[in-house]
Parts: sequence; structure tokens; C-alpha cells
Amino acid sequence: MERNAWRKSSRSGSNGQCVEVRDRGALVDVRDSKALAVGMLSFDPAAWSAFVSGIKSASSRP
Repeated sequence: MERNAWRKSSRSGSNGQCVEVRDRGALVDVRDSKALAVGMLSFDPAAWSAFVSGIKSASSRP
């Protein structure tokens, strides 16, 4: 992931309902692209990695 650049989730559709993520090194930020005024959530990189791994694991179950 390129640092400081927002990128959309690969699972986001073309209907504008997107989750965006950026890596700032010490933190990983997450925001809703259709609600920028709400702000963002920031996570420790290890916590974000564990979350993503858990989602991938859960989505691969039958």
C-alpha cells in the first residue's frame, strides 16, 4: 500500500459506496468515501492487519 495515498477497497462497487484506506506508517486510516465529513478511524498497523486477515478468513468459509 502506498503511504499517505487513499485507495479504495477492491470490494467497493461502482455505486459510490466505497471504503478507502491509507497507510501513514504508524497508523492506518479508514474512511467512508460518501461521508468524508464524518471523518476517519485510525488503527495500529498490527490491529488493521489482524482485522483484514480475520475478514479474509471469514469470507473464505463455506
